[in-house]
Amino acid sequence: MLSILVCIFFVILCFLLQCSVFPSLDFGGIIPNLMIIVTASYGFMRGRKTGLMVGFFSGLLIDIFFGNILGFSACIYMYIGYLNGIFRKMFYPEDIKLPIALIVGSDCLYNIVIYILTFLLKGRFQFIYYFLNIIVPEMVYTIIVTCIIYPLLLVVESRLEQKEKEGASKIV
Repeated sequence: MLSILVCIFFVILCFLLQCSVFPSLDFGGIIPNLMIIVTASYGFMRGRKTGLMVGFFSGLLIDIFFGNILGFSACIYMYIGYLNGIFRKMFYPEDIKLPIALIVGSDCLYNIVIYILTFLLKGRFQFIYYFLNIIVPEMVYTIIVTCIIYPLLLVVESRLEQKEKEGASKIV
């Protein structure tokens, strides 16, 4: 139960930071995607089901406050969380290379899907421009912020996991 509350806290905290603090810290109109960081992190730390749920609620928050279509971002984030959950077996807390690679890949996938569904279908074929001026700078900024947020998520999750193990050993 505590892990669910902490997860909800991090989703809401990252949403609030992404909507209030980081717009004032933008670089050329680019802000990091904190919701991708949270969704991908919970996906590969906790598995497919948790990644799916965190992704759905992260995307739903974005849809409710900023979206034109309810469920559009929720669906994309949900798939991203699920895909990151597949890598749970390869996840080692000491290794930061896999989380960074998955978060960068998730951010790139998210932006490519957004490009296809919102720009390409409207006849805007400037993918190279979009990739170089939107996707790559956002990925770089997201990597920098990941190096700050991910260790915090990892410490909190490892402490929660440790408390769950201690609680389970007391019951047995």
